[in-house]
Parts: sequence; C-alpha cells; structure tokens
Amino acid sequence: MADGMRAAVVLGSGGARGYAHIGALEVLAERGFEVVSVAGTSMGALVGGVAAAGKLDEYTEWARSLTQREVWRLLDLNIVSPGGAIRAERIITKVGEILDGATIESLPIPYTAVATDINARREVWFQRGPVEHAIRASIAIPGVITPAVINGRVLVDGGLINPIPIEPTAAASADLTVAVSLSGMRTSGGQTTPVKESSEPVPREEWTTRLRRSAAEVLESERVRALTSRFGGHARDLDGDAPLSASAAVGVAQTPSEALVMGQSDLGLVDLLNMSFETMSALISRYRMASNPPDVLVTVPSNAVRTLDFHRAAEMIELGRQLTTEALEHAGY
Repeated sequence: MADGMRAAVVLGSGGARGYAHIGALEVLAERGFEVVSVAGTSMGALVGGVAAAGKLDEYTEWARSLTQREVWRLLDLNIVSPGGAIRAERIITKVGEILDGATIESLPIPYTAVATDINARREVWFQRGPVEHAIRASIAIPGVITPAVINGRVLVDGGLINPIPIEPTAAASADLTVAVSLSGMRTSGGQTTPVKESSEPVPREEWTTRLRRSAAEVLESERVRALTSRFGGHARDLDGDAPLSASAAVGVAQTPSEALVMGQSDLGLVDLLNMSFETMSALISRYRMASNPPDVLVTVPSNAVRTLDFHRAAEMIELGRQLTTEALEHAGY
C-alpha cells in the first residue's frame, strides 16, 4: 500500500479508451495515494475534470449505463457540419450537469485541461474558468468533433500537440507522477521501424494474406477478444445480434484498387481519421516522454476499443484497473 503518498496524475487522449482512466484512478485511491494534481487531454481532460471536482462516482455510474443507441444520440451527428461530423453538445450538457457549474480555480484538486490552438499552432492550458468549457475545447478531435471557439481561439484536441500532458503537473508537490497513455502498441505487436516496400504491383497472393491480417487487427483486436472472453461475452456486431467474425467482415480483396475501396468502406471516414490521429499521437508521446518521463506509465493498447465505443465503459474501466495495478507493482508501489 502507498498510504499518504502524493501523486500527480496525467491522463492521455484516446476517445472511449479513456474510460480506462477511471479504473486507474480507482486503483490509486484504493492503494492509498493522494492525488494532488491532475492534467488531461481530450478524454483525459473529461475524466480528470470530473475527478478533480469530486464527481467521478456520479460520472462513472452514468457512463456504465450507456447503451450504443444512447451513445449515438449523445454524439449529436451532423454530417453537413464543415468542422466535424459530431457536435458533442449533448455529451457536454450532461457533463455540465454532473459538474454543476464548477470552475477550475474552485476545484479541490489542481487541474489542467490541455487543448490546441489550431491557428497559433500551440498548446493552451486551461487553469481557470468553467470546467465544462475547458473539456469541450480539449475533446474536439480534428475532422471528427467540431472545434470550440473560446475568446477568439479556435481550439481542438490537445492530443494534436501533447497527448500525455506531463508538463502542467511539474509544479505539483508530489512524490511521483503517474501517467496513463491510451496510445500503446496494438496488442498484436509489430515493429515500429520503417518498412522498405516497392510501389510496383505484385501478384495478389503475395499481399492478400497481409491485408486480411492487418484489417482483422483493426476490426476486431486481440485485446477486445480477450476482454470479452474474460467477462463471459463475445464481440458482437453493431446491432448486438451475433458475434462478429473478423475474417468474415474483412473478406479478400481481388486487386489493390478493391483493397483501397474495401478498406474505406469497412473502416469509414471517422475510423480512418482516428487511426491517423492516433498514429501521430503515439509518435509525439514517445518523443515527449523521452525528455520528461513519468515515474509510473500505464499503457493502454490503442486497439483496446474503437474511439467512439462509449458504450463499453465497464470493460475499459476493468482494463484500466488491471493495467494500473500491474504498472504500480512493476514500479514497486
């Protein structure tokens, strides 16, 4: 146990995987850590904000109750919006009700939400003002969720520049810094070094197996299957009617052109944007933490759940608990 130890907590960006932050915070509390500072980006800003306000239990109860149908209603889709397909105002309204008008400067735990000023190309740290406004600015995934405009700044997801914002906690009087990254390596593993490839077309049989394997990892990750198996369930299709087979969903493309079309239709624009954003975030995180590493790093695989799977709170909270316990024990806490 770590009774009395003071922890600065840093919560990274990653959409619905951010429910793992709840599990991490639960484990820290159970082990006797006192959280003395919270900084977060995107979903990390949301969970960190409600935690700093002392409203985590209320938010968790609501998140666990969400069904997929309710999630799509809350996402407030608007396909004609030029700034993003999701307005997210209904989510922020609910979060605002939970926060009950809290301001950052009045929170019992110092809190920083990180967003990106897309025009100035710089980070914005929100350390004063309404918590819900800071959260709204921080969660605006470029091309997916419409930007927020605050005091003339056009603000998007803080993960664009700082996916794991350790720097705002530097002044905290803490015994250790615990960071939770949602951009870990996909559970199937693989190298991060460049791959040398030819642009010359090759026989179909030389690339279809690789395509099938790569697409299967995207559509139905090994981590999702392990999680659902642990909880006695199965990965299911969008209607919840039957188990989703990755091999059946992927199929086999006949030509490179068909492969491109198939990939676009299977993944969808939001998935492709998110995967691009996550690839960039993982690289930025690696470089930034190299110069400013946390004492304890909890790493959630980037394919644990899809970015918009906000109906899967229970399993991500449990995964966050498991990974945080392992990370703390590995670090000797």
